[in-house]
Amino acid sequence: MMLFISILLALVPLLGIVWIVVYGSITTVDGLFMSLILLAMSGIVGLNVLIELRKKRSGAQSSSRASSTTSGGTRQHGKVESVQFYESGVGQPNKSIVTLSDGGSASNLLVLEGDMRNALPVGQKVEITFRKESGHNVLVDVDYP
Repeated sequence: MMLFISILLALVPLLGIVWIVVYGSITTVDGLFMSLILLAMSGIVGLNVLIELRKKRSGAQSSSRASSTTSGGTRQHGKVESVQFYESGVGQPNKSIVTLSDGGSASNLLVLEGDMRNALPVGQKVEITFRKESGHNVLVDVDYP
């Protein structure tokens, strides 16, 4: 639905340009600048549509190959490329950003709650099981195949 609305929002400024051309005010300074502004708006929203389409296409391919959902949570596997720990403000859980690669050019970023530097050693192949709990990913299990 959002994609359809974005496509519609990309086409509406183009109709404004057509209206400016039909009524002959394209040769005025106002018509020229209004056409440029409408063209820029259409280009920005159109680029957003293209990026969303590309993300949907590549997201379906990468998620089907790297993760699976079980009754215990979501599983992802790969080699740990990096683990970056961030301390959050008071009242917010600390987070670790884990980069997993599958041996190819694709890599997955996971944001997990807590300090994962000791649980996920860099360079080690792992299979991670995590679940979503109150909006945060919580590590359930780590297997080292």
